[in-house]
Amino acid sequence: IDMLCHKIDEYENSAPEFRVFNARLNQCDDAIAVLRTLMDQYQLNTTDFKEELGSRSYVSRILNGERNLTLEHIKKLSVRFNLPVSIFIK
Repeated sequence: IDMLCHKIDEYENSAPEFRVFNARLNQCDDAIAVLRTLMDQYQLNTTDFKEELGSRSYVSRILNGERNLTLEHIKKLSVRFNLPVSIFIK
């Protein structure tokens, strides 16, 4: 299993079809990277976070780095996706 996981990591880090996604993740902070990954995995857009983050425009500002996720946002996202709060914090 360890060898398979290692091979999958290598593939995801070097495959051309992941290049744009990986570059985008490397440019933003960890919390935004987690949020973008969740959006991609669950096929969500900025209008799907009204309860956790607020309006579509506010979510866009967070994704563009103009606003930061607050502790309250992080708590709500953690509950929604059943993830530990620490995943959003460096």
